[in-house]
Amino acid sequence: MNAIRSEKIESIDEDKDSVAASEVEAGIRDFVRNDVAYLRRPTPAGGAEVALDQTAETTVNSVNSLIQRVAGTSLAEIENLISELEALRDLLHAEGQRVQREISGYAQLSQAAMKSTRMIADNVAQWKRTADGLRHS
Repeated sequence: MNAIRSEKIESIDEDKDSVAASEVEAGIRDFVRNDVAYLRRPTPAGGAEVALDQTAETTVNSVNSLIQRVAGTSLAEIENLISELEALRDLLHAEGQRVQREISGYAQLSQAAMKSTRMIADNVAQWKRTADGLRHS
């Protein structure tokens, strides 16, 4: 049952990844078509440098925007993963301490049981010797 759930979750994650990758690819295609296409066109002499600088600035802003959109989602997912891992680490640490306390308690109980068993065995042996001594007397 868990294997089926795991496969479904992995399939969903793969679908989300492929959708995100498609969105990034579409964004890059749009960027190249719209914002970088001017670099292939020949530029006339004169005031074209000012227009080119403004277009270059727009292009840089578009690239920054695209990177922030792509990286923003990834960073949010990474931060969520880090938070979950920290919570898991704290849980495992607490459980480790609890297990250590349980083992320590078990060891003390085991030692007490061993001492009691030795005392009982010694007393039974002593009673047996006493009983044997009374029989022979």
